[in-house]
Amino acid sequence: MKIGLLKEPENEHRVALLPEAVDMLVKLNVELIVEEGAGEKSFSSDADYKEAGASIQSKQEVIKNSDLLLKISPPSEEEQKMFTKGQVVVAVLNPLVNTNLIKDMENSKLTTFSLDTIPRITRAQSMDILSSMATVAGYKAVLEAANQLPGFFPMFMTAAGTIKPSKILILGAGVAGLQAIATARRLGGVVEAFDVRPAVKEEVESLGGKFIEVEGARHEESAGGYAVEQTEDYKQRQQQLVHDHAAKSDVIITTAQIPGKRAPVLVKRETVEAMKPGSVIVDLAASTGGNCELTQNDETVYHKGIRIIGNSNYPSQMPLDASRMFGKNVINFLKLIISEEGKMNLDFEDEIVKGTCITHDGNIINERIKEIINQ
Repeated sequence: MKIGLLKEPENEHRVALLPEAVDMLVKLNVELIVEEGAGEKSFSSDADYKEAGASIQSKQEVIKNSDLLLKISPPSEEEQKMFTKGQVVVAVLNPLVNTNLIKDMENSKLTTFSLDTIPRITRAQSMDILSSMATVAGYKAVLEAANQLPGFFPMFMTAAGTIKPSKILILGAGVAGLQAIATARRLGGVVEAFDVRPAVKEEVESLGGKFIEVEGARHEESAGGYAVEQTEDYKQRQQQLVHDHAAKSDVIITTAQIPGKRAPVLVKRETVEAMKPGSVIVDLAASTGGNCELTQNDETVYHKGIRIIGNSNYPSQMPLDASRMFGKNVINFLKLIISEEGKMNLDFEDEIVKGTCITHDGNIINERIKEIINQ
């Protein structure tokens, strides 16, 4: 069996597999074909891949000669035109949003797996690319905020007097939020965190953060641990709580997202205007509308002395370790769909395989995606 590693678009610096992963594929009796220049932005040359045992070919050759095609971003229109019936595509397809892409994949009779739909169960943790990349994002967001803030994070005792520590508010205590809490505490900041899920309180406090909550949040078992849409009454009480704590904060890191929906607006214009001049907001939910009302995706907005950074792709700014983490998740997933003899083995009785598969043999397999497309 041959796996083709495709090059990412210009704005993406990661690669789905580093050269160090080739040896793991060899153990799976699989050959890796790499598109020319695929790893350059992740500091991995074509020579590095060759030395590890992979072959280097053009995009057209990679697609033509591969049974399974692997990348991070959804395939481009150019790539889709080159795919052939029965090929397997493994990528981050964002199928809840890219429904037209999914329809095209279905019509082309491609077997597609979207790594952002891997079920959040214990057995799948080693394959969970969302958690891996959220770890990178939470870490990088705090460093960005510390770099842009016109003051120190930690308290300083100096001959010139005492410098008070910065106050950091983390909105959303998922993987990104928890990593942001840990990083901000390491830098000496005073950290508060908010989440609609009271179950994360213990985790927040174990990292040295203070948990703030609004009672009466809705929860759904089917959400798989993600936040769900809340009632209007809850949103109003939440808004006031966030406003009160934000006004006293030097930094806000927002991470709250609801799969398949617009990110909830947690920081209103009036809240931004109540913050101290020089304060910084880093919005990790920018690509889905942003948690701050004034966020612009991939832009930095200045509003009355407040810097609002909209960035949902910090992992691309740490391409080496982000690619390393992503690649390990990918290898663990591939082990599920490749037999010991190195052949494709799609077991749809396995909940991870079925939950991650989007299309197969001209049909949409993922039940949630099927419901959305058929609406």
